[in-house]
Amino acid sequence: MSLIEVEHGEHAHHHHHEHHAARPERRAPWRRIAGALLLLWLLTGVYIVAADQQAVVTRFGKVVEPRMLPGIHVSLPWPVDRITKLKVQQQQRSVIGGDLSDGVLGRTDPLISQFITGDQNIIHMRVVAQYSVGTPADYLFRAQDVGRAVGAAVEAELAHRVANRNVDAVLTTEKAAIQEEVRAAAQRVIDNYGVGVLLAGVSIEIAQPPPEAADAFRDVAGARADSARIVNEAHGYANDLIPRARGEADRMLAEAQAYRLRKANEAAGDASRFTQVAREYDRAAEVNGRRIYLEAMEQVLPRIRKLVVDKSGNLDLTIIRKGQ
Repeated sequence: MSLIEVEHGEHAHHHHHEHHAARPERRAPWRRIAGALLLLWLLTGVYIVAADQQAVVTRFGKVVEPRMLPGIHVSLPWPVDRITKLKVQQQQRSVIGGDLSDGVLGRTDPLISQFITGDQNIIHMRVVAQYSVGTPADYLFRAQDVGRAVGAAVEAELAHRVANRNVDAVLTTEKAAIQEEVRAAAQRVIDNYGVGVLLAGVSIEIAQPPPEAADAFRDVAGARADSARIVNEAHGYANDLIPRARGEADRMLAEAQAYRLRKANEAAGDASRFTQVAREYDRAAEVNGRRIYLEAMEQVLPRIRKLVVDKSGNLDLTIIRKGQ
């Protein structure tokens, strides 16, 4: 073997040893990267639910946690478990009888906004139903379009309530009652659907007659307002007159009662005095009779002309002539 071959063999053997020594050093970074990726993958199972949220956990598409409350939670990493967060306190709206833009522009679609009343009148209505998430899992998976389901339930119950009332009641006095009845009945229907929704309220934003009959309805409303005003004025006049009449009657009754008591007291006093005089008269009837006679004569005789005749009955006529 030549010297060149020996050197070449030693050089190759040395190079082989260097190659084996460098391989562990090259593997170490890949292991660190793989460990970091594994840690990151495991951390995908940690999630936070905010204070205004609730979450639903599904494992390969099946619901395993239908309601996760606010806080920090741990699940299996993605894509084994999937986390869907919902803002359960957020109010959502479903409009029946036209879009919100139609209300701003003053338009109503006659095909979707018309309702018939119990007295066969047609009115245009636009109603807004506000709702929130009640059961997160049902809200996510029981209906493809929750808003349409809520709108359909509210619309059906609204049509039923409007059909049981006349048009005047729907437009005026019964609006609040209709709203509450529709909310309660639609909530029962939604619960039967099982879509996990809580109805917060139903508000009738527009309720008006068709344009063709608007003038007639305005005239009727004006006449009704005039009638109510006149009735209120009459009630006010009666409320003012009746108390005054009652006061006057009470005053007259009080005066009559006082007059009666006064006369009764005066009569009782006169009777008492007469009784006392009669009692005194009975004690000395002859003397008192003579005294009374003389007192009467004292009052009567000075007022008349008198002729004195002696006991024989002779009368001197000259005295009469002289007196005349």
